[in-house]
Amino acid sequence: MDSVTYLNNQFLIAMPNLNDPNFFHSVTLMCQHNDEGALGITINRPTAMDLGEIFMQMGITAVDPVCNKTPVFAGGPVQQERGFILHSPELDSLWESSIPVSDTISLTTSKDILVAIAKGEGPKNFLVALGYAGWGEGQLEKEITANSWLHTPCLNNVLFNTPVDQRWSAAANQLGIDISLLTMPAGHG
Repeated sequence: MDSVTYLNNQFLIAMPNLNDPNFFHSVTLMCQHNDEGALGITINRPTAMDLGEIFMQMGITAVDPVCNKTPVFAGGPVQQERGFILHSPELDSLWESSIPVSDTISLTTSKDILVAIAKGEGPKNFLVALGYAGWGEGQLEKEITANSWLHTPCLNNVLFNTPVDQRWSAAANQLGIDISLLTMPAGHG
């Protein structure tokens, strides 16, 4: 598969015509993509749950009450009971299970990072999600060919600092596209 370009550390941006309720107007950070498939975390789908509820379920007490109000995101339709934390990697050596996504982003699934966040000792930037988006071998490539997705390099500013309701358009703007103006699939007649 030499001709395949893997999308690690890329935003996968849903085209306006993608009507799957799991991905309508979504932005997903691609964490792993190889010839066996792909795994990403959707970054613009806050749930009704906040981090305080997660802490309570896990018996963790937060030092900073503001931390309790941090939104928890729907990371995707797969394993929605499992937590994933996208974060800046400055403290990666402290966590039991971190994998680098890039030089500036890691993905961790262990409880120890949540305990540190609750104590105010966690990474500077983080996003907590339940579940992930997954694709089998060749599935994502077929969806891209069918004009379901755009992709562009991840910008930490979009991931951690852009208001949630603006992330879809902000990610597409990186390509010079006003995605709200796209209504028809392009390139296939």
